[in-house]
Amino acid sequence: MTEQIKLRTLDMSRVPSVTDLVFAELYNRVVGLDLLPGTKLSEAEVAKQMGVSRQPVRDAFYRLSQQGFLLIRPQRATVVTPISVEAVHRARFIRTALELETMRAAMANMTEAEMGELEDMIGEQEKAVDRDDRAGFHALDDSFHNRICEIAGQGHVWALIRDHKAHMDRVRYLSLENGARLALEDHISILAAVRGGDQDAAIARMRSHLARIAGIIDDIRAAHADYFDPDEA
Repeated sequence: MTEQIKLRTLDMSRVPSVTDLVFAELYNRVVGLDLLPGTKLSEAEVAKQMGVSRQPVRDAFYRLSQQGFLLIRPQRATVVTPISVEAVHRARFIRTALELETMRAAMANMTEAEMGELEDMIGEQEKAVDRDDRAGFHALDDSFHNRICEIAGQGHVWALIRDHKAHMDRVRYLSLENGARLALEDHISILAAVRGGDQDAAIARMRSHLARIAGIIDDIRAAHADYFDPDEA
């Protein structure tokens, strides 16, 4: 007879570790371009400013380096990496594949109340655009896409999308100077197709929405050449 092993119940509501908090702060600052490509970071200085020991900073640096956002150089300063156009295109491909199937599933499950939630989110996005709140719009944009994943019954997919889309996000922040209203109009168009029950149109409009970055990345690179990897053609 197989002996039963007793395992403790996991606490799924545990607070984030210090490393998680340091990582999240640095991640948001890098993706939001508060820490620009080429910025030098010191473990000691980051630890001092954040009021933590160096170990969680070291661990956060490593996680960011694994995602391609930091270049850790022994005996030299750690540097925020330039934007890689190749990484942006890879991220867009992965995100598109996941979100199109998620949209398909969401349309099969969506209730009138959930559709109303998405409409309310778009209303908040309009307010953010009107007051030129780019960071606020970016967060609301993510919430809109995340909610579609949840409605599809695939909330875990957003975690995958979020991890892969980070390289797109630095370019998205640069595009919001002129592109927030276009993104908003895309969302309105997508939801109109959803409300009309036209799955093909909703999928096509979502595909076009996510492809928009491919059409503007060359212009953004030309305007912000110092932010991009000079070794890429």
